[in-house]
Amino acid sequence: MSGEMLIEATTSLLVLVGGAFALLGSIGLARLPDFFTRLHGPTKATTLGVGALVIGSMVHLSTQGNGLSLRELAITLFLFITAPVSAHLLSKVALKRGRRSDKGTGL
Repeated sequence: MSGEMLIEATTSLLVLVGGAFALLGSIGLARLPDFFTRLHGPTKATTLGVGALVIGSMVHLSTQGNGLSLRELAITLFLFITAPVSAHLLSKVALKRGRRSDKGTGL
């Protein structure tokens, strides 16, 4: 396998995995029963999915002659830092307002 084919295969795999995780996270957001379990969709699976898509974009654009694209790396780092923090803050506010889990998850 040549170097160009390996990069195309890596990019394709990252885009497919990212799309699958983003789809699963979106389905989880729509289908899970209560607020606290719905937080897992966008913060876990969708974050990983979008991160894989952006890293796939970074791999693809780095082969176009411009070198390593730091913009995509910054987007990925920002995404992985802010998503868990926002989910934590949302859950703290929900607990403070007295919202409890519907399915006995312990909250």
